[in-house]
Amino acid sequence: MPVINRIAGFAEDMTAWRRHLHENPELGFDCFETAAFVEGKLREFGITEIHTGIAKTGVVALIRGQGDSENGPVIGLRADMDALPMPEETGLPYASKVEGKMHACGHDGHTAMLLGAAKYLNETKNFSGTVALIFQPAEEDGGGGGVMVDEGVMDRFGIDQVYGIHNAPGVPFGMMQTTPGPIMAAVDTFHINITGVGGHGAQPHVSKDPVVAAVGIVQAIQTISSRNHYALNDLVISVTQIHTGSAENVIPETAYINGTVRTFDKEVQKLVMQRMQEICDGMGPAYGVEAKLDYEVWYPATINDAAKTAFAADVAREVVGGENVQDDISREMGAEDFSYMLEARPGAYLFLGAGEGAAVHNTKYDFNDEISPIGASFFAKLVETAQPV
Repeated sequence: MPVINRIAGFAEDMTAWRRHLHENPELGFDCFETAAFVEGKLREFGITEIHTGIAKTGVVALIRGQGDSENGPVIGLRADMDALPMPEETGLPYASKVEGKMHACGHDGHTAMLLGAAKYLNETKNFSGTVALIFQPAEEDGGGGGVMVDEGVMDRFGIDQVYGIHNAPGVPFGMMQTTPGPIMAAVDTFHINITGVGGHGAQPHVSKDPVVAAVGIVQAIQTISSRNHYALNDLVISVTQIHTGSAENVIPETAYINGTVRTFDKEVQKLVMQRMQEICDGMGPAYGVEAKLDYEVWYPATINDAAKTAFAADVAREVVGGENVQDDISREMGAEDFSYMLEARPGAYLFLGAGEGAAVHNTKYDFNDEISPIGASFFAKLVETAQPV
């Protein structure tokens, strides 16, 4: 089947909801107005079982289907709500009204799609059991998905399986992509603070130069990928910041190094942590400085359940056609905190092609509203197929 006719009928509503959210972006866990907007729409649809304040501003709404819904299966559908701390340069009439904040990843569209599915599912209730609509804050920074899991959403609402969608600029319009097993990488962050002895640039012999130490440590970090790990195990280590110094004739006292690590294999992750610590422990004394590593383990790898991925791909074929579904794409090194939900329950994460346009996390990005009926139809069809009457 193509896009559900009833959902296509309120496509303009989804566009209006999305553009309202786009104009009013909020960051991290502070999605207060966004959550209030979501709750208001859900109540407008006639949904009454709404739970707020989860992970500070997260919302979970339950729609009961037919039969013994209280004791039946529960399927979870998730949308993220937060924006990014960056300026918008689209020039659109509905561009962000909040300086330095922008919906540059399409979470406004993800929220609109799930609201569209909610409206349809509550009208028709052509399913058994229950659907749990999960509106999550802090995907970009803070791991709101993990916090919601830690606060018990899976057990509290009896969720058996869970699904999520992300829009994908550059992928042909309406194409849905996924893969069983790992689909997105784990992400870690490292900070290295170097402390030496500052002094005059003309007298380096009486200083302990953190700048030279920082350069040496960064070069050594690059050898982890090239010399310490098996080349066929995916690994990315990127040094993204080096901060030090204030003048051309002053040797500073401190330097700071920061970067990101992307892995799929926990043994590779452990190797990186071990080697970074060894590099800091060895290179600090070698340069006569202190090099202190702070390694932060963040989101785990996003790993799709094989059976649920095959099921989701079959549903996608019914919505967009078999020629528009790829169920064996290569995994990518981006990260996603939906990973925490997939650690807690089997499910699948999919990409929905948005056609040509600026990439996510770009100041000129805008969500393609024309894919909203597709995403909402996919969510709705998932529920009706997984839990038939």
